[in-house]
Amino acid sequence: MSRTTRGTLQIDAERCKGCELCITACPPNVLTMSATVNEQGYCYPELHDGCTGCTACQLICPDFVFAVYRYTPAT
Repeated sequence: MSRTTRGTLQIDAERCKGCELCITACPPNVLTMSATVNEQGYCYPELHDGCTGCTACQLICPDFVFAVYRYTPAT
């Protein structure tokens, strides 16, 4: 299945406490938890292709881990 990427995220993995709220909130299901841990000992989300820039992860995150950027369509 091919996905169109219309946005991207910056994830501050060191701030993440591994609650996984972002995983279930992501409409295109492009976030998964990493197998590695941050300095606090928590797994953190990893981004895969297909982000729409919807900001659902950013809105639900209690630790302010995400910065969302939407791509501007070419005119």
